Amino acid sequence: MYSFLIRFFTPNQILMVGMLVIFGLTFFLLKHPFPFLPSDHGREFAVNGNLSKGKLRGVGLTFVLCFLAGCFLFLPVDREFAIYAILLFAMMLSGYLDDASDHPWNEYKKGLIDLIIAAVAVGTFLNFNSSVVGIGPWEVEIPKALFFALGVALFWVSVNVTNCTDGVDGLCASLCSVTLLAFSLLFSGILAEYAMANFLFIAVLFAYLYFNTSPSSMLMGDAGSRALGFYIAVVALKSGHPFLYLLLAGVMLADGGIGLVKVFLKRFLKISILKNTRTPLHDHVRKNCGWSDTQVVVRYVILQVLLAAAAFCLAG
Repeated sequence: MYSFLIRFFTPNQILMVGMLVIFGLTFFLLKHPFPFLPSDHGREFAVNGNLSKGKLRGVGLTFVLCFLAGCFLFLPVDREFAIYAILLFAMMLSGYLDDASDHPWNEYKKGLIDLIIAAVAVGTFLNFNSSVVGIGPWEVEIPKALFFALGVALFWVSVNVTNCTDGVDGLCASLCSVTLLAFSLLFSGILAEYAMANFLFIAVLFAYLYFNTSPSSMLMGDAGSRALGFYIAVVALKSGHPFLYLLLAGVMLADGGIGLVKVFLKRFLKISILKNTRTPLHDHVRKNCGWSDTQVVVRYVILQVLLAAAAFCLAG
């Protein structure tokens, strides 16, 4: 469809039309959700976790499908992008099946799925791109074996910290929107169609946020959060500056990453740290600092915007 539309419109006009169409489609499908979507069972150990009980869960399936439809309709999709789209669908589907399961999947099962999908994604990247990365104004070529290992680690971290952040109404989608927008503004020339795809993802997230702002009526579940983490990792690699993920997704990294480090040290090294700090950190600030859900979202978004500004200064 893009090849037809480009005869009459500029790429930016096509993108704006695509955002409007995909926003409308996502909004309609969320307003009239698929009947097979599961309900949330509540989270026993999360702050206010019982308030989620009974809400529609796994609607990430809906907005990821709408995003993929928008990409193939309104973007010049090449073979590399198509492979990432298939992997994004696979990551979303694994999350949805976990959402819909009566017994949540164990961490090792999900970890193995993450590892396989991440390995294919990084292998695909290296097949189409070099292993040169930007660090500030400098470019450094990383040995492909090391690049592969670091790339897989990036995907694993991104998927899991994004998943951990999805615990407060509106938080995960808001932070991911800021991250995707920052990548597009900072690396629009390098990212090309991926920068345009970011705006389509933001459009579907905005439709989702209409229903997910506090108090929410539906949750993205692992189907949405894990897919978002995967996609952000793809964008980080394609930007040529993957280390800026540390800043451009810094709030999610801190919010969910500290908990992952705590669990790793406790489980595998028998080391306990931050015993008086609840994780993810959004639970700590709600329980121990008295922040409301709205305060968490707004303050986290402000912090992420400031980190994005810092990234702009360092990008060179």
